[in-house]
Amino acid sequence: MHTFMHGTAEWDVSRPQRPSRVGGVTMAGFRVHDLDALRMVPHPAVTLLLEFGAGIPVLDTATGERQRGCLVAGPGLGSGGAVRVHGENVECVQVRLSPVIARAVLGVPPAELDGAVVPLDALWGREASRIRERLGEASSWQARFALTDELLTRRYAAGAAVDPEVSRAWQRIIAGHGMLRIDELADDVGWSRKRLWSRFRSQLGLPPKRAARLIRFDHAAHRLVAGEGPARVAADTGYADQSHLHRDVVAFTGATPAKVAGEAFLAVDDIAWPGH
Repeated sequence: MHTFMHGTAEWDVSRPQRPSRVGGVTMAGFRVHDLDALRMVPHPAVTLLLEFGAGIPVLDTATGERQRGCLVAGPGLGSGGAVRVHGENVECVQVRLSPVIARAVLGVPPAELDGAVVPLDALWGREASRIRERLGEASSWQARFALTDELLTRRYAAGAAVDPEVSRAWQRIIAGHGMLRIDELADDVGWSRKRLWSRFRSQLGLPPKRAARLIRFDHAAHRLVAGEGPARVAADTGYADQSHLHRDVVAFTGATPAKVAGEAFLAVDDIAWPGH
Protein backbone atom coordinates (compact mmCIF):
# COMPACT_ATOMS: atom_id res chain seq x y z
CA MET A 1 0.00 0.00 0.00
CA HIS A 2 1.31 3.42 -0.99
CA THR A 3 -0.03 6.86 -0.13
CA PHE A 4 -0.50 9.54 -2.77
CA MET A 5 -1.32 13.10 -1.72
CA HIS A 6 -2.87 15.57 -4.11
CA GLY A 7 -3.80 18.85 -2.46
CA THR A 8 -5.69 17.85 0.66
CA ALA A 9 -6.89 14.53 -0.80
CA GLU A 10 -5.19 11.33 0.34
CA TRP A 11 -5.26 8.25 -1.87
CA ASP A 12 -4.26 4.74 -0.84
CA VAL A 13 -2.76 2.99 -3.85
CA SER A 14 -2.02 -0.74 -4.15
CA ARG A 15 -0.20 -2.69 -6.85
CA PRO A 16 -0.16 -6.40 -7.75
CA GLN A 17 2.88 -8.31 -6.54
CA ARG A 18 3.12 -10.14 -9.86
CA PRO A 19 2.19 -9.25 -13.44
CA SER A 20 -1.01 -10.43 -15.09
CA ARG A 21 -1.02 -13.76 -16.89
CA VAL A 22 -2.35 -11.86 -19.91
CA GLY A 23 0.02 -9.56 -21.76
CA GLY A 24 -1.45 -6.11 -22.17
CA VAL A 25 -3.21 -6.10 -18.78
CA THR A 26 -2.11 -3.82 -15.94
CA MET A 27 -4.06 -2.97 -12.82
CA ALA A 28 -3.97 -0.98 -9.62
CA GLY A 29 -6.18 -0.61 -6.56
CA PHE A 30 -7.42 2.69 -5.18
CA ARG A 31 -9.09 3.76 -1.95
CA VAL A 32 -10.01 7.46 -1.83
CA HIS A 33 -12.12 8.93 0.97
CA ASP A 34 -12.96 12.15 -0.85
CA LEU A 35 -12.53 12.06 -4.61
CA ASP A 36 -13.24 15.60 -5.70
CA ALA A 37 -13.92 16.13 -9.42
CA LEU A 38 -10.91 14.29 -10.85
CA ARG A 39 -10.29 15.31 -14.46
CA MET A 40 -9.99 12.23 -16.69
CA VAL A 41 -6.96 12.61 -18.95
CA PRO A 42 -7.09 10.61 -22.22
CA HIS A 43 -5.02 7.43 -22.18
CA PRO A 44 -4.24 4.95 -25.00
CA ALA A 45 -5.92 2.00 -23.28
CA VAL A 46 -9.38 0.63 -22.62
CA THR A 47 -10.22 1.38 -18.99
CA LEU A 48 -12.12 -1.11 -16.87
CA LEU A 49 -13.27 0.22 -13.48
CA LEU A 50 -14.34 -2.43 -10.95
CA GLU A 51 -15.75 -0.72 -7.85
CA PHE A 52 -16.79 -2.67 -4.78
CA GLY A 53 -16.81 -0.37 -1.75
CA ALA A 54 -19.50 1.44 0.22
CA GLY A 55 -19.08 4.57 -1.89
CA ILE A 56 -19.88 4.51 -5.60
CA PRO A 57 -17.78 6.60 -8.02
CA VAL A 58 -19.80 8.91 -10.25
CA LEU A 59 -18.55 9.82 -13.70
CA ASP A 60 -19.91 12.91 -15.43
CA THR A 61 -19.44 12.77 -19.20
CA ALA A 62 -18.92 15.50 -21.75
CA THR A 63 -22.53 15.10 -22.96
CA GLY A 64 -23.96 15.67 -19.48
CA GLU A 65 -24.71 11.99 -18.86
CA ARG A 66 -23.86 10.47 -15.49
CA GLN A 67 -22.60 6.93 -15.00
CA ARG A 68 -22.20 5.09 -11.70
CA GLY A 69 -20.54 1.88 -10.58
CA CYS A 70 -18.49 -0.55 -12.65
CA LEU A 71 -17.63 0.94 -16.05
CA VAL A 72 -15.79 0.36 -19.31
CA ALA A 73 -14.38 3.23 -21.37
CA GLY A 74 -12.75 3.20 -24.78
CA PRO A 75 -9.31 4.63 -25.60
CA GLY A 76 -9.07 8.39 -25.30
CA LEU A 77 -11.81 8.88 -22.70
CA GLY A 78 -11.77 12.48 -21.51
CA SER A 79 -10.72 14.24 -24.70
CA GLY A 80 -11.49 17.93 -24.35
CA GLY A 81 -11.22 17.83 -20.55
CA ALA A 82 -14.97 17.60 -19.90
CA VAL A 83 -15.09 14.21 -18.13
CA ARG A 84 -14.88 14.20 -14.33
CA VAL A 85 -15.18 11.49 -11.71
CA HIS A 86 -16.03 12.09 -8.05
CA GLY A 87 -17.30 10.29 -4.98
CA GLU A 88 -16.74 9.51 -1.31
CA ASN A 89 -15.22 6.36 0.18
CA VAL A 90 -14.39 5.03 -3.27
CA GLU A 91 -12.70 1.63 -3.51
CA CYS A 92 -11.94 0.10 -6.88
CA VAL A 93 -9.63 -1.97 -9.03
CA GLN A 94 -8.74 -0.08 -12.18
CA VAL A 95 -7.63 -2.19 -15.13
CA ARG A 96 -5.93 -0.89 -18.24
CA LEU A 97 -6.41 -3.15 -21.24
CA SER A 98 -4.32 -2.80 -24.37
CA PRO A 99 -6.80 -2.31 -27.24
CA VAL A 100 -5.16 -5.35 -28.84
CA ILE A 101 -6.65 -7.67 -26.19
CA ALA A 102 -9.74 -5.65 -25.26
CA ARG A 103 -12.07 -7.34 -27.77
CA ALA A 104 -11.30 -10.78 -26.35
CA VAL A 105 -11.68 -9.67 -22.72
CA LEU A 106 -14.78 -7.51 -23.12
CA GLY A 107 -16.62 -9.62 -25.67
CA VAL A 108 -17.10 -6.65 -28.01
CA PRO A 109 -14.62 -4.64 -30.13
CA PRO A 110 -13.48 -1.33 -28.61
CA ALA A 111 -14.97 0.33 -31.71
CA GLU A 112 -18.42 -0.33 -30.23
CA LEU A 113 -17.46 1.80 -27.23
CA ASP A 114 -16.48 4.66 -29.58
CA GLY A 115 -14.71 6.57 -26.81
CA ALA A 116 -17.81 6.43 -24.63
CA VAL A 117 -18.46 5.08 -21.14
CA VAL A 118 -20.54 1.91 -20.84
CA PRO A 119 -21.86 0.23 -17.66
CA LEU A 120 -20.05 -3.09 -17.27
CA ASP A 121 -23.28 -5.02 -16.77
CA ALA A 122 -24.35 -3.93 -20.27
CA LEU A 123 -21.48 -6.07 -21.59
CA TRP A 124 -21.13 -8.82 -18.99
CA GLY A 125 -24.60 -9.08 -17.49
CA ARG A 126 -24.71 -10.87 -14.13
CA GLU A 127 -20.97 -11.55 -14.26
CA ALA A 128 -20.38 -7.85 -13.51
CA SER A 129 -22.41 -8.12 -10.28
CA ARG A 130 -20.66 -11.34 -9.27
CA ILE A 131 -17.15 -9.89 -9.61
CA ARG A 132 -18.21 -6.82 -7.63
CA GLU A 133 -19.47 -9.03 -4.80
CA ARG A 134 -16.35 -11.19 -4.81
CA LEU A 135 -14.04 -8.17 -4.74
CA GLY A 136 -15.97 -6.80 -1.76
CA GLU A 137 -15.66 -10.11 0.08
CA ALA A 138 -11.91 -10.50 -0.58
CA SER A 139 -9.68 -10.05 2.45
CA SER A 140 -6.80 -8.13 0.78
CA TRP A 141 -5.80 -6.18 -2.30
CA GLN A 142 -3.64 -9.05 -3.52
CA ALA A 143 -6.65 -11.36 -3.31
CA ARG A 144 -8.66 -8.83 -5.33
CA PHE A 145 -5.95 -8.63 -7.98
CA ALA A 146 -5.85 -12.44 -8.18
CA LEU A 147 -9.65 -12.60 -8.61
CA THR A 148 -9.54 -9.95 -11.31
CA ASP A 149 -6.70 -11.64 -13.15
CA GLU A 150 -8.48 -15.00 -13.01
CA LEU A 151 -11.55 -13.42 -14.62
CA LEU A 152 -9.58 -11.56 -17.31
CA THR A 153 -7.49 -14.63 -18.15
CA ARG A 154 -10.58 -16.79 -18.56
CA ARG A 155 -12.37 -14.27 -20.75
CA TYR A 156 -9.27 -13.61 -22.85
CA ALA A 157 -8.76 -17.32 -23.53
CA ALA A 158 -12.35 -17.65 -24.75
CA GLY A 159 -12.35 -14.46 -26.81
CA ALA A 160 -11.47 -13.58 -30.39
CA ALA A 161 -8.00 -12.29 -31.24
CA VAL A 162 -7.34 -9.30 -33.49
CA ASP A 163 -5.52 -9.70 -36.80
CA PRO A 164 -1.75 -10.21 -36.36
CA GLU A 165 -1.17 -7.25 -38.69
CA VAL A 166 -3.32 -5.01 -36.49
CA SER A 167 -1.48 -6.16 -33.38
CA ARG A 168 1.88 -5.53 -35.05
CA ALA A 169 0.82 -2.07 -36.18
CA TRP A 170 -0.28 -1.16 -32.64
CA GLN A 171 2.99 -2.39 -31.13
CA ARG A 172 4.99 -0.40 -33.70
CA ILE A 173 3.08 2.78 -32.80
CA ILE A 174 3.65 2.16 -29.08
CA ALA A 175 7.37 1.47 -29.58
CA GLY A 176 7.74 4.68 -31.60
CA HIS A 177 5.81 6.80 -29.06
CA GLY A 178 3.38 7.73 -31.82
CA MET A 179 6.05 9.17 -34.10
CA LEU A 180 5.56 6.77 -37.01
CA ARG A 181 4.12 7.62 -40.42
CA ILE A 182 0.99 5.67 -41.31
CA ASP A 183 2.30 4.96 -44.84
CA GLU A 184 5.38 3.37 -43.29
CA LEU A 185 3.17 1.38 -40.95
CA ALA A 186 1.03 0.05 -43.81
CA ASP A 187 4.13 -0.98 -45.77
CA ASP A 188 5.50 -2.74 -42.70
CA VAL A 189 2.44 -4.98 -42.27
CA GLY A 190 1.96 -5.47 -46.03
CA TRP A 191 -1.45 -3.81 -46.28
CA SER A 192 -2.78 -0.83 -48.18
CA ARG A 193 -3.32 2.34 -46.16
CA LYS A 194 -7.10 1.98 -46.67
CA ARG A 195 -7.18 -1.61 -45.41
CA LEU A 196 -5.03 -0.77 -42.39
CA TRP A 197 -7.32 2.14 -41.48
CA SER A 198 -10.45 -0.01 -41.78
CA ARG A 199 -9.23 -3.09 -39.87
CA PHE A 200 -7.39 -1.07 -37.21
CA ARG A 201 -10.44 1.12 -36.58
CA SER A 202 -12.93 -1.75 -36.41
CA GLN A 203 -10.77 -3.94 -34.14
CA LEU A 204 -9.09 -1.42 -31.82
CA GLY A 205 -11.64 1.37 -31.64
CA LEU A 206 -9.74 4.24 -33.24
CA PRO A 207 -7.95 4.80 -36.58
CA PRO A 208 -4.13 4.54 -36.76
CA LYS A 209 -3.51 8.29 -37.06
CA ARG A 210 -5.68 9.03 -34.02
CA ALA A 211 -3.94 6.22 -32.10
CA ALA A 212 -0.53 7.65 -32.95
CA ARG A 213 -1.59 11.14 -31.87
CA LEU A 214 -3.00 9.84 -28.57
CA ILE A 215 0.12 7.80 -27.82
CA ARG A 216 2.38 10.75 -28.64
CA PHE A 217 0.31 12.99 -26.36
CA ASP A 218 0.45 10.44 -23.52
CA HIS A 219 4.23 10.20 -23.79
CA ALA A 220 4.61 13.98 -23.85
CA ALA A 221 2.19 14.51 -20.94
CA HIS A 222 4.10 12.15 -18.66
CA ARG A 223 7.34 13.95 -19.47
CA LEU A 224 5.66 17.22 -18.49
CA VAL A 225 4.59 15.61 -15.20
CA ALA A 226 8.19 14.52 -14.65
CA GLY A 227 9.20 18.21 -14.69
CA GLU A 228 10.62 18.60 -18.18
CA GLY A 229 10.06 21.94 -19.90
CA PRO A 230 7.50 22.21 -22.73
CA ALA A 231 10.11 23.29 -25.30
CA ARG A 232 12.28 20.24 -24.63
CA VAL A 233 9.27 17.91 -24.57
CA ALA A 234 7.97 19.30 -27.88
CA ALA A 235 11.35 18.87 -29.55
CA ASP A 236 11.82 15.30 -28.32
CA THR A 237 8.32 13.95 -28.94
CA GLY A 238 7.73 14.84 -32.57
CA TYR A 239 5.85 18.13 -32.30
CA ALA A 240 6.67 20.87 -34.80
CA ASP A 241 7.25 23.35 -31.99
CA GLN A 242 6.08 24.31 -28.50
CA SER A 243 2.90 25.90 -29.86
CA HIS A 244 2.01 22.62 -31.57
CA LEU A 245 2.41 20.77 -28.24
CA HIS A 246 0.30 23.41 -26.49
CA ARG A 247 -2.54 23.01 -28.99
CA ASP A 248 -2.51 19.23 -28.74
CA VAL A 249 -2.49 19.22 -24.93
CA VAL A 250 -5.40 21.69 -24.83
CA ALA A 251 -7.33 19.63 -27.39
CA PHE A 252 -6.91 16.44 -25.36
CA THR A 253 -7.35 17.85 -21.86
CA GLY A 254 -8.90 21.32 -21.99
CA ALA A 255 -5.90 22.56 -19.99
CA THR A 256 -2.49 24.09 -20.70
CA PRO A 257 0.72 22.05 -20.48
CA ALA A 258 1.61 23.82 -17.21
CA LYS A 259 -1.69 22.80 -15.62
CA VAL A 260 -1.64 19.27 -17.03
CA ALA A 261 1.73 18.70 -15.35
CA GLY A 262 -0.07 18.82 -12.00
CA GLU A 263 -3.07 16.63 -12.87
CA ALA A 264 -3.67 13.90 -10.27
CA PHE A 265 -4.72 11.41 -12.97
CA LEU A 266 -1.20 11.60 -14.44
CA ALA A 267 0.81 12.25 -11.29
CA VAL A 268 -0.40 9.05 -9.60
CA ASP A 269 0.88 6.90 -12.48
CA ASP A 270 4.40 6.63 -11.08
CA ILE A 271 2.91 4.99 -7.99
CA ALA A 272 0.11 2.96 -9.53
CA TRP A 273 1.84 1.94 -12.77
CA PRO A 274 5.61 2.34 -12.27
CA GLY A 275 7.52 1.99 -15.51
CA HIS A 276 4.47 3.02 -17.56
